[in-house]
Amino acid sequence: LAVLQAGLIVGKPWGRLAWGGQYEVLPTTLRVSSVFSIALYALFSLVILTSAGIATLPVSDETLSLTMWMLVGYFSVGIIANLISRSRIERTVMTPVASSLALLFCVVALQ
Repeated sequence: LAVLQAGLIVGKPWGRLAWGGQYEVLPTTLRVSSVFSIALYALFSLVILTSAGIATLPVSDETLSLTMWMLVGYFSVGIIANLISRSRIERTVMTPVASSLALLFCVVALQ
């Protein structure tokens, strides 16, 4: 996802895969949103790596568990958002991506 967002930031014509699929090349406001998305993905990665015991964040186990379940919810909402997108390619490609991420975070959260 970070690679997709980075490509969108630099003007790659991948916009049909993101942000509702309205644009082939994103306008500036959505490119800025893609920058924030990459930062969030980095944080999400650190959270799941910490939950899996690979990295360390200075948070309690309870906070980490709650955060993991919030991310399961976040990616589950992403499944719905991608399913209802007007962009056929976003529905086709990004729905399985969001589903995989929701499942991955759920599996790790259950450990």
